[in-house]
Amino acid sequence: MKITKFGHACLEIEENGQLLILDPGVYTQPIDNHTNVQAVVITHIHDDHCYEEQLDRIIRTNPGITIYGTDEVCKRLEISRPDFKLNPVHHGDFYEVGNFTLEFFGDVHAEIHRSIPLVQNCGVMVNGKLYYPGDSFTQADREVEILACPASAPWLKISEVMDFIAAVKPNRCFPTHNIHLSEFGNQLNNGRIQAVTEQNGGKYEWLEVGETTEV
Repeated sequence: MKITKFGHACLEIEENGQLLILDPGVYTQPIDNHTNVQAVVITHIHDDHCYEEQLDRIIRTNPGITIYGTDEVCKRLEISRPDFKLNPVHHGDFYEVGNFTLEFFGDVHAEIHRSIPLVQNCGVMVNGKLYYPGDSFTQADREVEILACPASAPWLKISEVMDFIAAVKPNRCFPTHNIHLSEFGNQLNNGRIQAVTEQNGGKYEWLEVGETTEV
């Protein structure tokens, strides 16, 4: 399984020639001319994860595919894109889509501030190997082969990220959700992510936009 880092929180996963796209948001470079996409997964409703113009591009070359997202995501897209095929997801759900299995974990986005209403969020495990929690610190209920770990956001502190990695103890870990960081900010936060990952026997990786790793 090949994992390619796109801008911010977007990942492309390839398994035997088939593609799955995760969280194509407003901060991600345009996703054009991608064929053989089996599905799109959207962890929550925020624009940096769910952006109609990106979805238009994907579905233009992959008509009829299903978008898996929270109830709030599906309700938003039912209004803005009524022709899309949507599948609401919840904690504990399991789906098989082409060469992919999708397992969903958690219900709620991490708190940004008590004055800002919470939204739904579902983390996703792909093919029992890659786990991405969306905008949360929700843990999967099993060993994680490779963790796509949020590195920067209005809702997190680096201490919380470190505690999350220490609790998950992934075999491998790479930072994502990092559009908000400068080069120096990435160096600082990634150094903490690397330290905790390696303290627990895991392997740290850094993916630039467009770079790929395999698992």
